[in-house]
Amino acid sequence: MRHDIQPNEQAFSTKEVAEEVGIATPTVRKYGQILERNGYEFLKDGDRRIFVQSDIQALVALRETDKPLDETAKDLVTQQKDKLEGAGSTEVALNDTYENLPQDPNQLKELLLFVANELAAAREMNIQLKNDMDQIKSNVAQLQQDHHVISSSIGNSAQRTNSKIERFIEQQNTHYESLLEQERERSELLQKEIQKMREEQKNEWNSQSDFNKRLEEEIKNRKWGWLTAIFRK
Repeated sequence: MRHDIQPNEQAFSTKEVAEEVGIATPTVRKYGQILERNGYEFLKDGDRRIFVQSDIQALVALRETDKPLDETAKDLVTQQKDKLEGAGSTEVALNDTYENLPQDPNQLKELLLFVANELAAAREMNIQLKNDMDQIKSNVAQLQQDHHVISSSIGNSAQRTNSKIERFIEQQNTHYESLLEQERERSELLQKEIQKMREEQKNEWNSQSDFNKRLEEEIKNRKWGWLTAIFRK
């Protein structure tokens, strides 16, 4: 039976433990079953487990272990048994102390007032710790949100940069294609001009050749005509 529970110690539900440890609710139940299977004792409300801080520490140990879960659970059970045995001895010592409480009502009142003040201070400390934990959770949530915003911003910036690069490459390709088309047109025009010049030169040669032939014929005709005129005399 559990003897290590302190008066007014805070208890947690399965859902609260899952949020505290940072694991899923089914995982909390799974770890609880592994611990019980190896002899661990939980406080129970019927079939429902009630967790205290020492139980949360045991769950964290299971979450972070590198050994088989059952092996770690056995170690935790051994630690719990040692702690419970120590708590039982302390209880006997406290019973002996209660028998030696002062009989003077004023002294007893002062002792009870001291205990009440200590309990009030402990409660205030627990409240402060809970508030600090809530603040830490809020800060972590804010950091996660900021990280998401920064990641989204970087992703959007990279996407815009890639889009600009793609547009620039597309423009360069279009410009290059345009230059190639212009060069092809110039080349075709130059070929046509060259062909035209060749045809004109050919025509010029043909015309010159015809002229030369006619000139030769004319010279021949005049020469023979002159000789014929001499013989006629």
